[in-house]
Amino acid sequence: MTVTLADVAARAQVSPATVSRVLNGNYPVASSTRERVLRAVDELDYVLNGPASSLAAATSDLVGILVNDIADPFFGIMAAAIQSEIGGPGGRAGGERLGVVCNTGGSPERELTYLTLLQRQRAAAVVLTGGAIEDAAHATAVAAKLRRLTEAGTRVVLCGRPPAPEAPEAIALTFDNRGGGKQLTEHLIGLGHRRLGYIAGPEERTTTRHRLEGHRAALGAHGIEDDPRRTVHGRYDRRSGYEATLELLRRDPSLTAVVAANDTVALGACAALRDSGLRIPADVSVAGFDDLPFSIDAVPALTTVRLPLSEAGARAGRIAMGREEPPPGGIATVRGELMVRGSTGVPRD
Repeated sequence: MTVTLADVAARAQVSPATVSRVLNGNYPVASSTRERVLRAVDELDYVLNGPASSLAAATSDLVGILVNDIADPFFGIMAAAIQSEIGGPGGRAGGERLGVVCNTGGSPERELTYLTLLQRQRAAAVVLTGGAIEDAAHATAVAAKLRRLTEAGTRVVLCGRPPAPEAPEAIALTFDNRGGGKQLTEHLIGLGHRRLGYIAGPEERTTTRHRLEGHRAALGAHGIEDDPRRTVHGRYDRRSGYEATLELLRRDPSLTAVVAANDTVALGACAALRDSGLRIPADVSVAGFDDLPFSIDAVPALTTVRLPLSEAGARAGRIAMGREEPPPGGIATVRGELMVRGSTGVPRD
């Protein structure tokens, strides 16, 4: 049975005119109403009728780049590299591709909304960056959207994101967060540290789990107890790093090292240690992850795991544009490199 505009309007509890305005984007609509309409469109799998339906399998010159937080250099670097590869000639009639950065703010609902909008715009390609949200219902919903995109001719690339078993059509360039986390902690253990605090990211993110698993694997390999008091979860920002470090010190003042979920969190950890009268690394060593541009200019320079964010983003952009072949099997693991700098040293006596 064909789904009509009226069916979508009834499901979203709005008028058909409002549905039309949302789909055409030619009239202001409240964000809550827009999301309700797009949710109904997706649930009913509505396809435009009439002449527009003949274009449903075609693609436009639009490329969507989904990021969790555009203000975070981790995402900004990848988005810039992706956009640099899609901005050249190659669009219809010799034109250029239009790259649109979609900032989800970490919201699962916004991620689904953007994917729906990109499907309706018949995007030529969609690149999803960063870790995925670990929620079964959300993963299923995202996989369904990715399948619809690929079926309509959109090329889907995951950059720095684990492969999606439910959407095998998506090409994945995934970061080796487990390996990097293990390597970082093994570096600290090799220096003699045995009392290590860990500041993890949000619990619902794959990046958080994988980096923490690498840390725990290193502890286990060296017979060091994984004391739950020495792990604190928070956001991927400086304030979280600051607050989490104070909490770790409160729980165990004897800590000799702090491993942070990323470099921004590590900066917050360094500030908290200094404000607590502790020296880095003489009293407490600090390590981060990602090797963001500011890491080498921190005082002392930050030991971290370098991820080739720009290179991975550029490769994702080329694959999205069909200018580079996908990796064998559609999946490639991008490994990090340990960068040892002044923020880590031997533990105090």
